[in-house]
Amino acid sequence: MSEKLTHLDSEGRADMVDVGDKSATIRTARASGSVIMERATLETILAGNARKGDVIGTARIAGIMAAKRTHEIIPLCHPLLLTLVSVDISADHDLPGLRVAATARVEGKTGVEMEALTAVSAACLTIYDMAKAIDRRMRIAEIRLEEKTGGRSGDYRATKNPL
Repeated sequence: MSEKLTHLDSEGRADMVDVGDKSATIRTARASGSVIMERATLETILAGNARKGDVIGTARIAGIMAAKRTHEIIPLCHPLLLTLVSVDISADHDLPGLRVAATARVEGKTGVEMEALTAVSAACLTIYDMAKAIDRRMRIAEIRLEEKTGGRSGDYRATKNPL
């Protein structure tokens, strides 16, 4: 990995990276995160009894929508023609809570890590929003890039033990 920050110009100012000379390749990124909550909150969500409606279904759609708008949320991201965004949400009774995973894919000149991370973040925030009336002590945790493929910098896979 490079020691140089790519989003700074020669004078140290924030700047969008010029990807014009890069080759378009298929790039994929997968990110994950979790929402930790009381067991009763998890059971309420799984039973479909949250007052705001289908928490998991709504969070999936929120994640997909957020990935498509990442360039509007993160200042120096390029707008991308995503070919895939998937968001999977599963119960983890050991947390207790919900685990969120997102995959984003593009055939383009820049990666989709931020789109996958934005999808996970938005899905987790939506879960929190829809269940906060039941459990304000919920925690959003462990949002991270799991892996990326494609591009000049090569592939990346997270280690089992995050920082």
